Amino acid sequence: MPKLIPKRLASKQENTRLVTKPELLSPAGNWDCARAAVENGADAIYFGLERFNARMRGKNFTVADLPELMAYLHSRGVKGYVTFNILVFSDEIDDARDFLRSIIAAGVDAAIVQDVGICRLIRKLSPDFPIHASTQMSATSEAGIAFAKELGASVVVLARETSLNEVAAIREKTIQAGTEVPIELFVHGALCVAYSGQCLTSEALGGRSANRGECAQACRLPYDLYSDGKQVDLGNRRYLLSPQDLSGLDALPQIIDAGVATLKIEGRLKAPEYVAAVTKVYRQALDSAWLDYIGETENNFVEFDKEEGRYALEMTFSRGLSDGWLNGIDNQALVHARFGKKRGLKLGTVKSIEKDGVTLQLEAPLKAGDGVVFDRGRPDEKEEGGRITSVDTKSDESYIRFLNNSIDWNRVNPGDTLFKTSDPALDKELRQSYQVEQPNYTRPISASVYGEPGKPLTLEIRDDEGRVARAESTEPIQEASKRPLDSETLRKQLGRLGNTPFYLDQLDNQLQGDCHFPVSQLNQIRRDAVDTLTTLRRQPLRWRLTDGATDHPESQAQNPEPNDSSSARIIPYLRSFEQLEAALELPYQELYMELEDPRKYKQAVQLVREASPEKQIWVAPPRMFKTGEDWVIKQLTECGADGFLARNHEHLSSLSNFPLRGDFSLNVSNHLTAEYLFERFQLERLTASYDLNATQLAALLENTNAEQFEITLHQHMPMFHMEHCVFCAFLSDGKDFRDCGRPCDKHQVSIKDRTGMLHPLKADAGCRNTVFNAKAQTGAEFAQDLLNFGVRNFRIEFLNESPQEVRETLDRYERLLAGTLSGQSLWRELKLINQLGVTRGTLRER
Repeated sequence: MPKLIPKRLASKQENTRLVTKPELLSPAGNWDCARAAVENGADAIYFGLERFNARMRGKNFTVADLPELMAYLHSRGVKGYVTFNILVFSDEIDDARDFLRSIIAAGVDAAIVQDVGICRLIRKLSPDFPIHASTQMSATSEAGIAFAKELGASVVVLARETSLNEVAAIREKTIQAGTEVPIELFVHGALCVAYSGQCLTSEALGGRSANRGECAQACRLPYDLYSDGKQVDLGNRRYLLSPQDLSGLDALPQIIDAGVATLKIEGRLKAPEYVAAVTKVYRQALDSAWLDYIGETENNFVEFDKEEGRYALEMTFSRGLSDGWLNGIDNQALVHARFGKKRGLKLGTVKSIEKDGVTLQLEAPLKAGDGVVFDRGRPDEKEEGGRITSVDTKSDESYIRFLNNSIDWNRVNPGDTLFKTSDPALDKELRQSYQVEQPNYTRPISASVYGEPGKPLTLEIRDDEGRVARAESTEPIQEASKRPLDSETLRKQLGRLGNTPFYLDQLDNQLQGDCHFPVSQLNQIRRDAVDTLTTLRRQPLRWRLTDGATDHPESQAQNPEPNDSSSARIIPYLRSFEQLEAALELPYQELYMELEDPRKYKQAVQLVREASPEKQIWVAPPRMFKTGEDWVIKQLTECGADGFLARNHEHLSSLSNFPLRGDFSLNVSNHLTAEYLFERFQLERLTASYDLNATQLAALLENTNAEQFEITLHQHMPMFHMEHCVFCAFLSDGKDFRDCGRPCDKHQVSIKDRTGMLHPLKADAGCRNTVFNAKAQTGAEFAQDLLNFGVRNFRIEFLNESPQEVRETLDRYERLLAGTLSGQSLWRELKLINQLGVTRGTLRER
């Protein structure tokens, strides 16, 4: 076991940073997965409970499991983190409080949290319980770190889209600013193509929210690509939005050097064999990389076999492996687009077909009993595959035979690709690693022995977390007449820890004089000390728990009269100069503007100023910000806008001297979040999260001042928001904006789903892509109810609509709020999706 030795390095800015060996964090969806992680070397596991977690499709643990689970983990020197990583609605806060109290009381090591309001609630319940900011919080810069730290987070999980260069830059900047916290980074597993916490696809298409643990994985489906109205010939590359799985194996030295504190493995829905394999591979690889990094070697250390490790990763689950965004953006490598499900290891291309078998040149090992599948480029259709009975190799070709009648040979052709999907021998080996009666993975203890003839022998053992257990003999040490007790004998007897979770690392022999002591008694002292240490480790952590102050707002501004719609206002949200010119002809005092190129905002502001000095233009900056994109902020601050929609942590910080309103991407789903953002950042208004349906929105409005909220009544839902650039990947040969030729500036692009809907695709200043729902949706049916709740600010968003469509749509919504047009008539006339937020819901009466 490598020593946890800190190493100070000089940065390029002559600053120093402390680099320590990263923690290895594994997923656990059930008890078998937890054991698989522990027995293969995880330092910590993360797991969900029966409520409030982002993997509700999994089995998960229950609150009742926590005492036993935490005692088991801690006895093995492993930490346990509960995932509380979803948005929570206002009418769930009381349940969330009770749930959190149980988690904290059970001695869990930390909670991984997405919701700002839940962070606040945890701090009301406990001043010292650790909070880890989830990747769902969309932290992509030093501003995200500062935001999370101020909420009480002691660890921040960065967005998967963060490169190692950006990680290093973020660390340097937070060190300088005094806002540094340990950084956690995903190093292996499935990659979400959309920014976590910013994906609205499942809810837009199926009423299931990814921010509520109900992701429908629409990114793994095939799509057709259309450019300027014509279908692009993609061949067999139809899985446009399905990234290969992440593997940071080759980047471990750079990950360590960047100062990452925790390496996170994705996979709470995966099988225990997957957890065992990936944990074991990364445990060995990390230990090896750390020894190389600190320039040390260890006795009995087995060098990591990278080829063997990669094979295990490919076989247990793989859609193909890439380094994701760790080494920066490479749109050609991220998404191969040929399939969106597990494939395994490529064996080669079928050369010929014979009776009950095929001939090919094998690119990887294969044996009888292994499972394979034939890939003919249509993974959405039924595929042929099965277990093989024999492999006969002559020269460089192999003949692979299958069971009689197990393959429909009419559906297999020369040129098909053969993949190995199953290795029963490997699966058996992995199961044996965690289905054990005594620990498979052990952790170091050090031992100190004290005494002299005539006095008792004292043994102290210490684990790697600093716990100390002591045992003392009842009989005194005798004077040795022949062979005195030496360090070799002590190490031999004290190292007999076979059925315990420990191994003896260091021995400090402090015996004085020539000592004789019976081996049987020495063994008993060892057992007593180990039992005491194990008991100490199993004891639950004691976090401070308070009664928890009420979460309801102390004061609430008086809402306007329920039926008074005269003060209601519409704010058009525009995305082109043509739309802006149309809106300027109408009597709207406030306009929102979002453009792909921030350099054009100055021109938009000038148009508004020329049209009327009384009109205001508020700018919607790019939805995400990554460290190093300061040029965008400079364009914003110099454009002369009346204010900005704050859409991420950087906007809350860098634009704080300007009037700000919080946009939907801040994920305001409960009143605790709303109160914090209003008070801390002095926002004028907030847009409620699009995860809220009408019922959940009602719960939020009941606990806040509804006049401070904007409700989006009409929009094309922004579904996927992603670092992956479809324009670059499929309309160019380039890796990123430097060599792609910028097809996004020249073409109107959309993707077509299996229902025939053409969803528009837009790029922003950071070359990030957003897929918008082809069909606009409306909350018109709920407009009167929202007025009754006191809402007075309504947003109408446009995407590609013509100026005439802008005018006609705004006119209808004006008549809707005036009560001269019904909600049903409006959505029928415009042929819109009739829902507000995720699903329709039902607004409660006040």
